[in-house]
Amino acid sequence: MKTARAKKDKRFPLAAHDNWFRRRLVDPRKLVGRYVRKGQTAADLGCGPGFFTIALAEVVGPTGIVFAVDSDERAVREVTRKAGEKGLRNIDARTASAARIGFIPDGTVDFALCHGLLCSMAPVDRGAAVGELKRVLKPDGLAYLSVATGPWSYVGASDWEEILAQFEVRERRGGSGGFGDRIAIVALKKN
Repeated sequence: MKTARAKKDKRFPLAAHDNWFRRRLVDPRKLVGRYVRKGQTAADLGCGPGFFTIALAEVVGPTGIVFAVDSDERAVREVTRKAGEKGLRNIDARTASAARIGFIPDGTVDFALCHGLLCSMAPVDRGAAVGELKRVLKPDGLAYLSVATGPWSYVGASDWEEILAQFEVRERRGGSGGFGDRIAIVALKKN
């Protein structure tokens, strides 16, 4: 049996993250439009090929910025390609682990999207990624966290509760009975 230290980041084909079928199930602009406004700063941590990144960039507009971060260099190249095709110049796409995002200044992010990030990254890096998320969020910022359930996820029910205990949970849903994604909208805890 593999230990937490031996587990590596999970990688999925880029086409699994952005395709016509997924777009029929989820409208990325509608999802992110609930949480961001023009001129804000957003971070898409574990951005993949940009399914949500492009929508975030369109919603925050030219006066906003989106940090798109993924440990897969191919995914970051795809985000950059899509942004170029759409004429979006407000995306700062970087190949990096969400556990090491020192290029995002402290307390500057209005909204962070971590869709499937924590359940796919090596468990040994999860705590650092959560710490970085807390570091970059503004005091009134929000984060959308989602983790898959089941054997393909590195985040079990108790891990999920440990993550959420570090934040003020504004909303949570899903994952009942071991099926579907667990989703939470969180903010920094007030002192």
